[in-house]
Amino acid sequence: MSRPSLRARLHGHPLALTVFAGSAALSTYACMYAFRKPFAAASFDGQHLFGADYKVWLVVAQVLGYMCSKFIGVRVIGELRAERRASLLLGLIGMSWLALLGFALVPAPWNIPFLFLNGLPLGMVWGLVFSYLEGRRTTEAMGAILASSFIMASGVVKSVGKWLLLQGVSEFWMPFLCGLLFLPLLLVSVRMLERIPAPDAADLRERSPRLPMDRAQRRAFVRRFLPGLALMILCYVCLTVVRDFRDSFEAELFRELGYGGSAGVFAAIETPVAFAVLALTAGLTWFRNNLNGLMALHALMFIGLATAGLSTLAFREGMLHPLAWLGLVGFGLYLAYVPFNCVFFERLIATFKIAGNVGFVMYLADAFGYLGSVLVLLGHEFSGLQLSWVRFFSSAVIHLSLLGGACLLLSLLYFHHKALRLARMPALASV
Repeated sequence: MSRPSLRARLHGHPLALTVFAGSAALSTYACMYAFRKPFAAASFDGQHLFGADYKVWLVVAQVLGYMCSKFIGVRVIGELRAERRASLLLGLIGMSWLALLGFALVPAPWNIPFLFLNGLPLGMVWGLVFSYLEGRRTTEAMGAILASSFIMASGVVKSVGKWLLLQGVSEFWMPFLCGLLFLPLLLVSVRMLERIPAPDAADLRERSPRLPMDRAQRRAFVRRFLPGLALMILCYVCLTVVRDFRDSFEAELFRELGYGGSAGVFAAIETPVAFAVLALTAGLTWFRNNLNGLMALHALMFIGLATAGLSTLAFREGMLHPLAWLGLVGFGLYLAYVPFNCVFFERLIATFKIAGNVGFVMYLADAFGYLGSVLVLLGHEFSGLQLSWVRFFSSAVIHLSLLGGACLLLSLLYFHHKALRLARMPALASV
C-alpha cells in the first residue's frame, strides 16, 4: 500500500497544516531578506554624492526599485496562476542576487543603480508567498508566522552582515556573500511551499474562493470601498515610511545611541518583538465572525500606534532606556504594520464575500508607501534641517501615531457602517 503524500496528510490536520505552511512561508520570506537588507548593516562612512550621504542614495535606489515592483505587482500578482508561482519566485530572487554581484564589482558611486535593480524584482516576493496562504480559516495564524519574518529576519540578516564585516569582508561584497549563505535554505523553503495543499471546502465556505481579478474587477473593488481604502492606505503609507526608515537606518540609530559596535544588537531587539507581534496577530484567528475580526484588527493596529507614540514621548522625557524605546517602538510599529500586510484585506474580502485575491490591494498600498519613503529620505537630506537620525525618527513616530490613529478610527466607523448596511439589505428585501 502506497504511503499518502505530504499534501494529503496535511489536509486532515489543520494545526499541522497551519504550522507547516506558516513556517515554509516564514523561511522563504526570511531568505529573501538576505538578498535585500544586509547592506543596511554597513555605514559606508565618509562617502557622499551631490551633497547627500552615499548610503541614503543606496536606500533611495533600492526603495525606488521596490516601489516600481509594487506597481508592476498590482497586475502581475492579481492575475497570477498558481502553477507559475515557484519558478517566478526563484527567478525574481536570482535576479536580485545578480544585481548584488554588480554592486560588488562596480566601483562607487557608479554601483548605486545596482541597488535599484536589486529592489526591482524583490517587491513582488511578498504577494507570491502570501498567495500560498490566503483564503483559509487559519490565514491569520499562517500570516502572522509569515509576517514575523520581516521583523525577525531583518535583524538576523543585518547581524549576519555585521558579522561578515567584522570578519574583514568589505562593505560592497558583504550583501552578495550574505545572499550566498542563505541560498540553500531558500531552495528548501520554496520546495516546502509547493507542498502546501489548496484550501478545502470548509475554507471556501468561510472565507470565499480566491480567484484572479482582471482590471475591471479590480476597479470595481476599489470604487466600492474607496473611502475606507483611502484611509487605510494613507495610514499604511505613513507606517511604511517610518518602519522602512527604522529598518534601513537602524545601524545609524544604534550608533547615535551608543550601541554601534555590537553584531548581535539587531537580532536582540527584533526577535522578542517578532514573537510578541506573532502571538497577538495569530490570536485574531479566534474571531470566527469576520466583521468582529475586522473590527478587532483596527483596535490592535490602533494599540500599536499608541504604544509607539507614547514610548517615544517617554524616551524624549528621559523616562525610557534607549534600547527599551527602540524595542517598544518596533513592537508598536509592527503591531500596526503586520496585520495590514497579512490579514486586514483577508478579513475585508471575507466580511463582504468577495471572490477575489488580496494581492493587488496590498501592492497598491505598498507602492504608495514606498513612494512616501523615498520622498521622506530625500527631504531629510535636502531640507536643510540639521536633525540627528534619532531626533528625526522620534518626530516621525509621533506624527505617525497621531495621523495613523485618526485614519484607523475613521476606517473602523466606515467599514462597520458598510457591513451593517449590507446585512440589513436582505432583511429589507424580504419585508
